[in-house]
Amino acid sequence: MRDIDVRIALRAALQVLHGDDSSTKIIEELGLCERSSRIDLAVVNGSLNGYEIKSARDTLERLPGQMAVYSRVFDTVTIVTSESHADEVREIVPHWWGITLAGTANDGVELASIREASANPSVDPAALATLLWRDEALAALEARGLASGVRSKGRAEIWSRLSEELPAHELNALVRETLKSRQGWRAPQPQK
Repeated sequence: MRDIDVRIALRAALQVLHGDDSSTKIIEELGLCERSSRIDLAVVNGSLNGYEIKSARDTLERLPGQMAVYSRVFDTVTIVTSESHADEVREIVPHWWGITLAGTANDGVELASIREASANPSVDPAALATLLWRDEALAALEARGLASGVRSKGRAEIWSRLSEELPAHELNALVRETLKSRQGWRAPQPQK
């Protein structure tokens, strides 16, 4: 079973789960923390949910580094993995991460949840702010009268101001709404 097979099945399951909910956006290959990592799928609605795929053909070598990044940004994270990785994944990932098994079925890939994701106990506002493009972050500061002294600064200073000045719940809502309304992303589609 290939990564692309699991990705197609996961995307289809997420589309069914969220139906025609216009307040939900599914984003593939979302870059995180200044592109230090990318998550396979992100679902953005009333929360920011990440889905990482580790198919039977993958290794878990990069997982510790990915865990560190994903755990800074997402409200929930679910790892979708093969039976061959299941035991090791259970040992490695934080208790609040969800685990879904991807198995072979007659008509493709079958997904079965073995542990539901729960709320991330420690989203990092500084990491969350980096999901915004510079102009988006600056516009948010301008709208709140907080842009003085950073208009000509680089994105790191703008993100820092945003994460320091906005309460966590407000920053989280801002990031979610911005991601959902953003135009002009690259939008890679799964290849068959």
